[in-house]
Amino acid sequence: MLDKINQYAAEIAAIQPQNKVALEDFRITYLSKKGLISTLFENFKAVPNDQKKAIGGELNKLKQAAEAKLALLQEMLSNQGDDLKDDHFDYSLPTIPHQIGTRHPLWLVKNRIIEIFERMGFSIATGPEIEDDWHNFSALNFAENHPAREMQDTFFVNLNPDIALRTHTSSVQVRTMETQKPPIRILSPGRVFRNEAITARAHCFFHQIEGLYINENVSVKDLKQTLLYFAQEFFGKKTNIRMRPSYFPFTEPSVEVDISCQICGGKGCNVCKHSGWVEIMGAGMVDPNVLENCGIDSKKYTGFAFGMGIERITMLKYQIKDLRLFSENDVRFLRQFQHI
Repeated sequence: MLDKINQYAAEIAAIQPQNKVALEDFRITYLSKKGLISTLFENFKAVPNDQKKAIGGELNKLKQAAEAKLALLQEMLSNQGDDLKDDHFDYSLPTIPHQIGTRHPLWLVKNRIIEIFERMGFSIATGPEIEDDWHNFSALNFAENHPAREMQDTFFVNLNPDIALRTHTSSVQVRTMETQKPPIRILSPGRVFRNEAITARAHCFFHQIEGLYINENVSVKDLKQTLLYFAQEFFGKKTNIRMRPSYFPFTEPSVEVDISCQICGGKGCNVCKHSGWVEIMGAGMVDPNVLENCGIDSKKYTGFAFGMGIERITMLKYQIKDLRLFSENDVRFLRQFQHI
């Protein structure tokens, strides 16, 4: 037995495992319950009594030496992989490249619009997406039988006719007029909801950005100059605008605002339906009833409001023909967009 102890001691001293797999083989061979050292301890029972002291001491030294060697090698290999000599992986291969992402086109357009209006003194105002009837409809001069109040046009919460997902960010304008005194000059971007079928031209949710200016002696001329400046800053210096009479419950007079077609330069093409003009927003002078509903003296103050769909502006800017692309998270689509 003494010869085997000396043999195993020499083997343990000479072993130098190069990876964790070889180290585990070493542990199993010498220190496991069925390993060589455990077998020696089993056989130690048959050693004559007069030799047990000498052989037992050497056997303990062997076990201590094996355990010390295992601990040392475990520390040395603790930061290495499971197999440093893995022939199935080529460590010389280049790493997977990291691709730089791009901003969402709606984010780009929204922030560009905000940037332009901030230079004109507009500040940002926000409000809740779940609104009550007063802020979403009544304060904005919607009649009680207006179609927008019907279930087929609005998402009501728990079938409660007084609580709904906001259908426009005009509700933010109402909240601002209720809490601030004129002069008021705000821009209210946000997500809105309409109970519509999802198609290439419509969606059940989309993004709006609306503006409001309330002060003394505000006129349609101020509205037109503001929107002309925006159109030329966003679409180009050669862009013209026109206003067509329209109707909105919260403005009087109300107008639809068109810009000269960016594709044909106003000459007429398929995009503008050969008219030379493309609609971009609705606008008008704030109805006196709306001012009074919000606690503002309509005899002293006047103002204008306008609103545009960010998706529509983005589609015009980038010539996108399907509204659904904005919410499908297709990276092939999103990677096309850089800063405006």
